[in-house]
Amino acid sequence: MLDKLDFLLALAQERHFGRAAEACGVTQPTLSAGVKQLEDALGVRLVERGARFHGFTPEGMRALEWARRIVGDARAMRQDIDALKRGVVGHLRIAVIPTALPMVSQLTTPYRAQHPDVRFTILSSTSLEIGSALDNLEVDAGVTYLDNEPLGRVSVVPIWREGYRLVTSADDTFGDRDKVTWREVSRLPLCLLTPNMQNRRIVETLLREAGGSPSPTLESNSTEVLLSHVRTGAWSSVLPQSFGDSVSLPPKIRSIPIVEPEVVHTVGLVVPHRDPTTPATTALVATAKALAVKVSGVGQA
Repeated sequence: MLDKLDFLLALAQERHFGRAAEACGVTQPTLSAGVKQLEDALGVRLVERGARFHGFTPEGMRALEWARRIVGDARAMRQDIDALKRGVVGHLRIAVIPTALPMVSQLTTPYRAQHPDVRFTILSSTSLEIGSALDNLEVDAGVTYLDNEPLGRVSVVPIWREGYRLVTSADDTFGDRDKVTWREVSRLPLCLLTPNMQNRRIVETLLREAGGSPSPTLESNSTEVLLSHVRTGAWSSVLPQSFGDSVSLPPKIRSIPIVEPEVVHTVGLVVPHRDPTTPATTALVATAKALAVKVSGVGQA
């Protein structure tokens, strides 16, 4: 039964029979037969079929919710039993919003010092992708904004409060200022993250509320690309304070507080809402709580 539920989860993720089969390491006929056997066992049609995948039936969507719960619990059970024999081991997959990536080493490094047999995969993801990946069991945890958009069914650990800064050349319009307003920022040629990023949605809302009409002259899903353009002196950007604190800015690049209003959002760890949690996830939550105490002043405007 578990292997057939895995097939269903892969199909939800890939939206394609062939790619789902490849993700599961089986042939497409094997995957299709497994899904059909699951349908026969439940007595309902789960998948809208045609020449290609067309989505799930209402019964299929409900079965998918159960599949996520059952497969997640089965994986957690295996890890829990394994931990009794070998301690905390395994593989943690953590999805992180781009602006928080420089901070992740402060989470993974003390974790590894306590649990050296755990390995990590760190993925750059949007907040929406993090929610979806947690639902589909593609990642074990996420680092994202906690208080701006709905998170879904997760447990959260607030870590730091995030303020916003104008990142600009010291020779640019406001390069000699100690602070700037959102209205002033709205008049600059900006390079910003792409609209699918929650940071971009936050920044655009603040610029509009200040009377501006956000129209960046360059956008990217990479903070490195944004910084490389700020370095030219022809662009400015709006990035979180913690990003500037964690990344060495070039000598002539300044990070200036933005006020009127002074806005902060909370960033933290999100993990699936499950009881009991896996030993690896339990240890990650404990490490996040310790980090929150350590950096309690970071990012506050």
